[in-house]
Amino acid sequence: MKILIIEDELELLEVIGNYLSKENYICELADNFRKAEAKLFSYQYDVILLDVGLPDGNGLDLLSTIKKYQLAGGVIIISARNSTVDKITGLDLGADDYMTKPFELSELNSRIRAVIRRRQLNGNNILVFNEISINTDSKTVFAAQKEITLTKKEYDLFLFFLINKNRVLTKEVLADHLWEDNIDLAVSFDFIYTHMNNIRKKIRSAGGNDYIKTIYGMGYKFTDS
Repeated sequence: MKILIIEDELELLEVIGNYLSKENYICELADNFRKAEAKLFSYQYDVILLDVGLPDGNGLDLLSTIKKYQLAGGVIIISARNSTVDKITGLDLGADDYMTKPFELSELNSRIRAVIRRRQLNGNNILVFNEISINTDSKTVFAAQKEITLTKKEYDLFLFFLINKNRVLTKEVLADHLWEDNIDLAVSFDFIYTHMNNIRKKIRSAGGNDYIKTIYGMGYKFTDS
């Protein structure tokens, strides 16, 4: 899962980024309005942590842009202002949650998971597709009731496919979702083939079926049809 953290307090920005990275999120950082806006129009994110008080703009204006152009999944506002008016305005503009500083990082992580469950997992923490199941809380994958050991990247890739089942995903989309923003400097996407082959081998070894279909000239699709 990829998260954009927009926060002008550099120390807090780094603390949140380090914490969430250890929780296996891919984190991108922006410490002002201009940087955040550029990232939003260049990359896709599952969740955005949005500070309201930015030095060069209002975070609520960014929220309006996010919703207008459908640039992101979930948005959690993080603000030093414990204002009912700000909360109502943010939620009315489409934010999924609102947290007032200071807050516990463990609570922030819990709120992020809740937003992901509501927006992408239909409120569940367990995804099931035929004999395949993924527990997004424990980050475990089972095929034919046998647990499969995946690396972090393999898990993220497989979860992304299951969330987007029956949709064609290009190599560019996969790379953008699973790697940091400097992925656009890569000269090839051969690393995606490597992860795909590893996942397929592990699923088949556990007795599961290979649902990842290659759509030549386009990308891949997770489907049983």
